[in-house]
Amino acid sequence: MKNLDLFDALDAPLPSQGISQETEPPPPTPPTSSQGGNDSDDGSFDLAEYTHQVYLRYAISVVKGRALPSVSDGEKPVQRRILYAMHRLGLIQGSKPVKSARVVGDVIGKYHPHGDSASYEAMVRMAQDFVLRYPLVDGQGNFGSRDGDSPAAMRYTEVRLTRYAELLLSEVDAGTVEFRPNYDGSEQEPVDLPARLPFLLLNGASGIAVGMATECLPHNMREVGNAVIALMHDPSMGIDEILQHIQGPDFPGGGQLVSSSVEIREAYATGRGIFRVRARWTIEKQARGQWRMVVHELPPGVSVKKVLEEIGEYVDPQVKPGKKDLSVEQKQMKQLFLEALETVRDESGKDASVRIVLEPRSSRMPQEQFIALLLAHTSLESTVPANMVAIGLDGKPNQKNIQKLLAEWVQFRIATVTRRSHTRLDQVQKRLHILEGRRAVLLNIDEVIRVIREAEDPKANLMTQFGISAIQADDILEIRLRQLARLEAIRIENEMNELKTEEEGLRTVLDNETAMHNLIISEIEADVKKFGDDRRTLIQAAERVVAKAVSVTDEPCTVILSKNGWIRQRTGHEVDMNTLSFKDGDQLLAIGQTRTTYPVVVLDSRGRAYSLSTTDIPGGRSDGVPLASLLDMPPKVKPATMCAASPETKYLFSSSSGYGFIATLKDLVSRHKAGKAFMTLSKVNDSVLQPADIASGDLIVALGSNGKLLLFPISEMKELSGGKGVIILGLNEGETLIATAVLPEGSSLLIRGTGRGGKPSQSVLKWGELQPFVSHRARKGMLVPVKFKSEKIEVFRARSEI
Repeated sequence: MKNLDLFDALDAPLPSQGISQETEPPPPTPPTSSQGGNDSDDGSFDLAEYTHQVYLRYAISVVKGRALPSVSDGEKPVQRRILYAMHRLGLIQGSKPVKSARVVGDVIGKYHPHGDSASYEAMVRMAQDFVLRYPLVDGQGNFGSRDGDSPAAMRYTEVRLTRYAELLLSEVDAGTVEFRPNYDGSEQEPVDLPARLPFLLLNGASGIAVGMATECLPHNMREVGNAVIALMHDPSMGIDEILQHIQGPDFPGGGQLVSSSVEIREAYATGRGIFRVRARWTIEKQARGQWRMVVHELPPGVSVKKVLEEIGEYVDPQVKPGKKDLSVEQKQMKQLFLEALETVRDESGKDASVRIVLEPRSSRMPQEQFIALLLAHTSLESTVPANMVAIGLDGKPNQKNIQKLLAEWVQFRIATVTRRSHTRLDQVQKRLHILEGRRAVLLNIDEVIRVIREAEDPKANLMTQFGISAIQADDILEIRLRQLARLEAIRIENEMNELKTEEEGLRTVLDNETAMHNLIISEIEADVKKFGDDRRTLIQAAERVVAKAVSVTDEPCTVILSKNGWIRQRTGHEVDMNTLSFKDGDQLLAIGQTRTTYPVVVLDSRGRAYSLSTTDIPGGRSDGVPLASLLDMPPKVKPATMCAASPETKYLFSSSSGYGFIATLKDLVSRHKAGKAFMTLSKVNDSVLQPADIASGDLIVALGSNGKLLLFPISEMKELSGGKGVIILGLNEGETLIATAVLPEGSSLLIRGTGRGGKPSQSVLKWGELQPFVSHRARKGMLVPVKFKSEKIEVFRARSEI
């Protein structure tokens, strides 16, 4: 199997003799030097190749013999073996149930040599009416609940087959399907069950294999039956015609399918998609204008317990690990739910499997607002994936759309009915042959009795004298005397007439394709009429309910960030810097005058951007809160700068390596608390510089650690949404960019630095004095005419500000 991957190997069927498809085949024998290849003379072999072969065989076994269902009967091997074992035990509907342990023992002893817990779990699933649309096992006792309660042990529960299992097993002994030896060759088991309806669509299936998975959803029997009948009348039917019969999934627990018709068609046309399912509820009116919402149907996979736990997490949130207090978001959601919700009760029981009572805090609260809050924040509206992967009639697992899946099942059903008809025709012909011999006996009864009495070899004499076959002679010799009565001749004649009529009908079905199709259609119609039921899941498209953001009053505010990462806000823009206090060893890093509806973005020392809402930032006169309590910022990472402005504001972002670019603030906003990668730093000691607002600027100013200054048109800068950017200032080895600014026309530039003895110094360059420094981007600039070490630059937009 060299150079063979999993999907190529799946084309080859697993061996059927002596190896169960559910049992891993034995590993291949390690190659020896006599087998050729790259093996050495000392008997060693290529371990990588041997491991490849072993794993490949295991993968094939899992894909084809465990995890994926078959298109033919919609069952996995373990489910098929459980049903067949129960059929052999005579546990049909109406019979007395037996202990589950007895069935499990029969299954693992004869057909499925694996753990008893795995077999019992598979049987439990087939008995749960909230899992299967049409349960196949009738369970007596505790078989679990949709809230996640475990079933009782197999020694306590009892099982038998449901009436739906008849659709799978009624023809299993009629020569309809092939049988193969079980894992030890002591028993025979069916390769497929002769399903009279496509159970892969009726009950769905779920499984994870090696390299592939399946998630087939359940459907309504009447709709599927009508679609199959329509497809047999017109095999060229397309997806749209099939979907006129199959409206969509039909879940055991009901619910409402709110996906659009376009989404539903896309899922069925490709065999893969997402369905949105919503709970169903009623509004119960009460005295004095009060009302309450009562949920009585839930989406698949959602339990009453899960919904109550989700509501509880909002009403009584817990402090997250590593945090000292609830996050702002938790506090807001708690307030939102407490203002809307008064009482939540679980009234589920025998009378109603699902009944969740939700009472609003005020009857004046709009019902739409109350319902939208619950749908947006709980599993009352959830998504259900669909991935129709199954093993086809060719033995290959593939993803199939609805048309291919139905067409393959129709092909399987035709083959099944053909085998059944051939088997029955052989039985009819054999019976006719026997009856013809008996009729000959009755016409010459006295002579037959004489031959039997006098002949030494009655069988041979009967065959010679009456021209009958050995089979007929044996039947005559074993016939009872009471069957020689005159009335028996009438019975034989009537039976022969009935059998000849049946023989003629069977030959017509086998020789005429139309007759075959009509027979199958009539059987499907009869089964749908007998077993079909009404649709449970309502299909009505609706818009997705999106959680509405907490309304924030639009007002001016000032955000203050310290070097050690403490953040706070003050109302208004008139903040006296002299009144700001910081913790010992801390100082101001950045301050931004903004509005409460604008985002706040913090860049860390690695160039990562984190987003905050002003509602997350505490106000008042305190020192604020650490960023780590609001964001998932790594412990050793420090904030580098902050931007607080309108989302459309454009900034010049730069790093000490001399690179930079222009970006819009909304490009930095992220919904994740862990932030998003924004600036790419080229060196280990590269740092993020203070961004510059370019709203009213004409020239970009760049100051290097070498004391050189460069001005160039802002149009030469590149606008990006993130990354490293382009060169701003040309630098030599060991030099860095220490500051950037955007200079409006006519403005002056203030340069601050440190003189001799560490004395703070500054110098102002007016607009005219700055003109010699104007050049192009990426140039090295000119030395600043000052006698101190330049460290910072500030822009004055009018000369009067100097």
